[in-house]
Amino acid sequence: MELNDWILSLHLLAAALLVGAEVVFGAMIVTLWRENSSVRVNSFFRVSQIATWMVQAGSAGTLVFGVWLSISKDPYEPWNGWIIAALVLWAIAGGLGARAGQAYGAAGMEARRLAGNGDVSSHLVGETFGPSTAFKLHVVSNVAIVLLLIDMIWKPGA
Repeated sequence: MELNDWILSLHLLAAALLVGAEVVFGAMIVTLWRENSSVRVNSFFRVSQIATWMVQAGSAGTLVFGVWLSISKDPYEPWNGWIIAALVLWAIAGGLGARAGQAYGAAGMEARRLAGNGDVSSHLVGETFGPSTAFKLHVVSNVAIVLLLIDMIWKPGA
């Protein structure tokens, strides 16, 4: 195997980490939909920490190894249209995902704080794990990720 094969493998592994984390977050959102029980929401805290690490590693890896590939592989250039589209979609997905994560994280911290006092209900927790702004940001971030995957697989214009 050549160096570019290893870089591509690491790029794909990072993409799998990113998509896997989004699946975990999606499953958590569905499971906790309209949940206001601080104990129940807090029970997912460790899982969300692992998924957050997966998003960070996946995002960094896809960017670093993707740009590296665009420079080192002969038929590609960093200024190709589909690569620029991928970078824009990556930034959109990352920015919106981070904002959603902050909102869900705040609700999770609230649940963690309240869970220490027993099973206390929280309006913030129940509101966040429902049709909230955080949910909408998460959905749009996932749409950007799907479009990014489509762009990476079919490379329009390449």
